[in-house]
Amino acid sequence: MPRGRSTFAKRLKEQARQQKQREKAQRKEERKQLKPEIPADEMAELQGHAAAQAALFNTGHHEATVGGAPATDRSDETGQ
Repeated sequence: MPRGRSTFAKRLKEQARQQKQREKAQRKEERKQLKPEIPADEMAELQGHAAAQAALFNTGHHEATVGGAPATDRSDETGQ
């Protein structure tokens, strides 16, 4: 039984889509493999620099932090 032109076109379109998906997955895998790993000592150094910059930006900050979260000043709520 002969198939119509639209069936053939749909099949070609689906095959092209699948091929694109395979190529995309292959490129993604290649990027993962080529991605440079940052050594632990370099990562620690970068984190130290980040902490130093954060400290510079927080110098004029009035709220104190407790356990990583900002402490709230409740003196306004008590009426004092």
